[in-house]
Amino acid sequence: MWIKEYSKIYHGIKKEDIWQLWADVNNWPKWDKELEYCKMEAPFTQGSRFILKPAGGPKIEITLSHVTPNKKFTDYCKFLGATMYVDHELEETTNGLRIKSTITVTGILGFLWWQIVAKNVVNSVPKQMDALVELARYKNAG
Repeated sequence: MWIKEYSKIYHGIKKEDIWQLWADVNNWPKWDKELEYCKMEAPFTQGSRFILKPAGGPKIEITLSHVTPNKKFTDYCKFLGATMYVDHELEETTNGLRIKSTITVTGILGFLWWQIVAKNVVNSVPKQMDALVELARYKNAG
């Protein structure tokens, strides 16, 4: 199993504002510039699936395995011999809103998929998180 976590505290942003953007899967490319598109026709609830198309990569089916509104959601995708999980969490602290992402890869070929896919996902998280917060602030200002 391979695990990597990243978190950052942001000031002046509410968990509801971030959650609203997370739950709007079809518009993820507005803050995640590494995506060509996302397509979700179901509600943002446990068991729902959507298609995510990374720039330059194949379409991937993602499943929501856990959803607690305004707090946390977990999604996963399956590869040959491995599964990649991404936990997205919001926590209000006295210093601001902590946003945390944890990427986990399990399975017999997990080491391979860590090298091919997950490392790139991990490396893009800080930039995506900052862009997500920037978009939430922009929407609140407008």
